[in-house]
Amino acid sequence: MNPTTDWGLYIHVPWCRGICPYCGFFVRKEPRQTPWAEFVAALHREFAQRGPMFEGPPATVFLGGGTPSRLPQAQLAALLELAPDAKEISMECNPEDIDGDWTAHPRLTRISLGVQSLHDRHAALLGRLHTAAVAERAIARVKDAVPTWSIDLIFGVPGQTLDDVHRDLEAMLGHDPPHMSLYGLTFEPNTPFERARVAGRMQPIDPDLWADMYNTIVSTLRGAGLERYEVSNFARPGHRSGHNQLYWTDAPYMGIGPSAHGYLPDGRRYSNLRDIEGYLSTADPTADIERPTAHERASDILVSVLRTPRGVDHGWLAERTGMAVDHDEVALLQQAGLLLRTTHRIALSDSGFPVSDAVIARLAGALRPIKDRET
Repeated sequence: MNPTTDWGLYIHVPWCRGICPYCGFFVRKEPRQTPWAEFVAALHREFAQRGPMFEGPPATVFLGGGTPSRLPQAQLAALLELAPDAKEISMECNPEDIDGDWTAHPRLTRISLGVQSLHDRHAALLGRLHTAAVAERAIARVKDAVPTWSIDLIFGVPGQTLDDVHRDLEAMLGHDPPHMSLYGLTFEPNTPFERARVAGRMQPIDPDLWADMYNTIVSTLRGAGLERYEVSNFARPGHRSGHNQLYWTDAPYMGIGPSAHGYLPDGRRYSNLRDIEGYLSTADPTADIERPTAHERASDILVSVLRTPRGVDHGWLAERTGMAVDHDEVALLQQAGLLLRTTHRIALSDSGFPVSDAVIARLAGALRPIKDRET
């Protein structure tokens, strides 16, 4: 992928058969009569509206949600007409949708399988609708259906032990995945899990155990030949997500669908209505559009680019935003063992990755205009 010229298309499919109690995304329970044709027509309408703001066709497509694997094959085919020359087309799928009659669309190049856990008790606690047996059958089908695929793993589940994580990893790696994405469980606002936490019915796991789990996963995946190329993503050579790498190089992207976000080539960011009926009926689904300040833009870059082992180049950040991170703050984080620093670049250390959000927040708070640093 070429972040200087390529851009990605994200399509948000908002319906799920069941809503997981930890999920903070905009999703709704799939109705008995899902308006798929009307929905796809609205996506085409939005794409046509936003298309003139971008140069050329999208290089990548990512169908997320929600549950894109609920799309009927005819409607999926109609959506893929939006990007006839895309180099990569990825779709999130739930294991229970990969049944005996399931066939991948021939243009799909990558599937991200939402397994989350191959431990039945933990999968049930997470609200997943599949068992380990269903997930393993889905993996077997996906492996033969697309050029590359990925498994999602959630760790830090209340009641989960380090041994449980080991067993989940062993089971998943037994399928020889070319890519894995891992997510530490978070208690998102307005979710059943967060309400249970506030009421004292559920508590996050101990932070030290969380860090032990993350570091155990990283070392185990490395030992299995999957290298970390972003905080949460690990891949064998040739199997990295091209679409996600556009996000992590500050490339523009178009998001379509209810609640979708986009980043225009001129630097503006927009978000869509978080309302399905409103999205289907409006000529312009934009809920908000703004041009970030230099500080906001630099913060956004740090949040995305520093998630990768390559880190961020000082000169590149300054050229794009006119901002730089205060040297003293960088030095403090380096002394704490959380950052790596060279003459031109800063990056998270192995110790910094598990606490990346806190480190990046510190750096964003230490951003200064270049002219202030020179006076």
